[in-house]
Amino acid sequence: MRPGSLRLRLMLGGMVAIVVALALAGLGLVLLFDRQARRGLAEDLDVHLRQLVAGIDLGADGRLTINRPPADPRFGDPLSGLYWQAGDDRDQLLRSRSLWDAILALPVDDPTVGTIHRHEVAGPGGTRLLVAERRVQLTVSGTTQAVRLAVAADLGRVAASRRAFARELVPALGVLAIALGAAAWAQVQLGLRPLRAVRSAVAEIREGKARRLVPAVPLELRPLVDELNALLEAQERDIVRSRDRAADLAHGLKTPLSALAADARRLQERGQHDIASEIDDLVDAMRRHVDRELVRVRLRGPASGRVPESALLLPLLRGLVATLARTPAGERVVVDVAIPAEAAVPIERTDLAEVLGNLLENAVRHAHGRVRVTIEPGAQPGVLVEDDGPGVAEGDRQRILERGRRLDSGGGAGLGLAIVQDVLEAYGWRLRLRSSPLGGLAASIAPAELPD
Repeated sequence: MRPGSLRLRLMLGGMVAIVVALALAGLGLVLLFDRQARRGLAEDLDVHLRQLVAGIDLGADGRLTINRPPADPRFGDPLSGLYWQAGDDRDQLLRSRSLWDAILALPVDDPTVGTIHRHEVAGPGGTRLLVAERRVQLTVSGTTQAVRLAVAADLGRVAASRRAFARELVPALGVLAIALGAAAWAQVQLGLRPLRAVRSAVAEIREGKARRLVPAVPLELRPLVDELNALLEAQERDIVRSRDRAADLAHGLKTPLSALAADARRLQERGQHDIASEIDDLVDAMRRHVDRELVRVRLRGPASGRVPESALLLPLLRGLVATLARTPAGERVVVDVAIPAEAAVPIERTDLAEVLGNLLENAVRHAHGRVRVTIEPGAQPGVLVEDDGPGVAEGDRQRILERGRRLDSGGGAGLGLAIVQDVLEAYGWRLRLRSSPLGGLAASIAPAELPD
């Protein structure tokens, strides 16, 4: 995941939310554990306090006595953390053995009879104690005496239990965080899958395999898909209008050019050869560019937004060879076509005829007596056109692909190979030139991604 990635942002946001949520949950669980531990401790103190109330009594002389002390043995162990204390208004004070020489410093309080009050007070050795306190009325010989009873427990045990619980909770929360992170990653992957589908669909449109995005997407992406389809329709309409205007312009220029060519012939007949030659050169240059633009606006492949259909090679090549055989150059050349009947390339038939027609015309014009057309092997078969002519030097091969560039002084527009390149580029194909075993030039067409 790279910086700026939507996936990275979602994952970071999800992980931050998971960490914050688990931290708050952990804190809440620890607080709940502490509260529950205190509640359990308070309930234990209530039990001990009831035992103390049941065992307290007044002697005949009014002295406090414990007939039956609380049963927990920790009350008998010095500083065990569990204590009881009983006192009255006459400064009588009874304590558990566990208090040793300490006294519970109870806060100033006047609880009603039978009501249990709870406090936190300082205990022996700097400890903190939770105290359950109750006031009872004892009567002996007609005399009523108020007695304040208290049972206390060290809160350090609660703190130790809380810390132990937190230590055990952290690894569990860590495992849960990993599980939730994995779930968040899966959720992000699943949630972004429709975007990958849209990206693939856009790539298919760019490659000419489709014309529109499929609207079968989640509801949140449907407005985006609709807008993209509307944009594609508007762009296609603009392209069609532009191509129509270019075609109209090119066709509109052909008639004046024909008139100029006729004027040049009349000037030639009158003996004005220089002016006629200049006009012929200008007409020829303008006609080359008009022809080139006509070819470009006729392209029917992916560049025009259409999905190309594969064209069979053999019938098309036979027709082209038959046409060339009726030309002066074609009469002296033998064209061998060694193409399987089922061979086809994913280029519209009209565009493919433009490409192969130019390649065959160049080969026939330069050949001494033989031209050969075969399949160029590869994952996607191409077409190879070879001749036995003089060939082209390696340093000049790139030059003849330039617009209007010619290495000979023969006929032709000088735009044939440039037009071939324009058509092939519209389909993602490429023209390659090299030396032929026949002695001349070998021109091959194949997908552009194939290595040289």
